[in-house]
Amino acid sequence: MPGPLVRLIIYVQDVTRLQSFYADNFDLPVIEEIKGEWVVFKAGPIEFALHRVGEQYRQGSAAGQNAKSASRTTKTGSNTKFVFAIDSNLQAHREKLIAAGAKVGNLKRYEGFPYEMYDGRDPEGNVFQVMRCD
Repeated sequence: MPGPLVRLIIYVQDVTRLQSFYADNFDLPVIEEIKGEWVVFKAGPIEFALHRVGEQYRQGSAAGQNAKSASRTTKTGSNTKFVFAIDSNLQAHREKLIAAGAKVGNLKRYEGFPYEMYDGRDPEGNVFQVMRCD
């Protein structure tokens, strides 16, 4: 029997900035925290964690200055998308993010799927999607 997914961890440059972004815009409660280094949110049946990248991958650090390290940061090249389901007005939520300076796309719906959605990027460029089921 496969084990359930219980926690998703992403490596980030600025834990505090992204903690504010996800807490303010998705109402995720914090369940663990090491200031500036680590935060875990309760995100429904799984936990969503932000972990500060190691020194060698930090932008602006002496250890992270070479091109090889810079290309492996969370700022570029991500192939991950976080999907949040909300039960409030999707357009109002999108407008709140735009007002806060987030980069978000237009509302969209695909034929045969029972929900409307939009995509966006958090302050470090990680892709997220917000959906509302009918």
